[in-house]
Amino acid sequence: MNIAGSSLLPAIAVGLGATLLMDLWAVFLRRAFHTASLNFCLVGRWLRYMPEGVFTHASIAKTPAKSAECMIGWIAHYALGVVFALALVLVVSPAWLREPTLLPALIFGVVTVAIPFFIMQPSFGLGVAAAKTPNPTVARLRSLMNHAVFGLGLYISAWALSFLLNTSA
Repeated sequence: MNIAGSSLLPAIAVGLGATLLMDLWAVFLRRAFHTASLNFCLVGRWLRYMPEGVFTHASIAKTPAKSAECMIGWIAHYALGVVFALALVLVVSPAWLREPTLLPALIFGVVTVAIPFFIMQPSFGLGVAAAKTPNPTVARLRSLMNHAVFGLGLYISAWALSFLLNTSA
């Protein structure tokens, strides 16, 4: 299955919207509960070391900073949100963009937690599924919650986009 040209831009918009909702959730948690979220500068740092052949770190936070790491981290964060939305549309169907349903988006959002659990966190020196953090259970629950919010964002963004497209037609 592929994404037809008419589905590509809506899927990109859905990915951007879902990522934005996830970021708004992080702002809410920070302001309401003083909960820290992922520092996307560290994502950029991780990516900036890759061309040098460095893919894992004992502690990404203690690894020397690189130029433009924050910008690269934020761009990567939104680009990954778009890639996830495109993958959802490929798995479910481009028709989902016209008539979105919650369950596939929510399941897909939760499944995307595999990326931080099994790729990013171990590469950052945090262990598989944050096993080396001071409180792995809390870290895991936060990741799951954030990715569930991303899944909800996929649905809300697709619903809003389909509503706008159907009312303007």
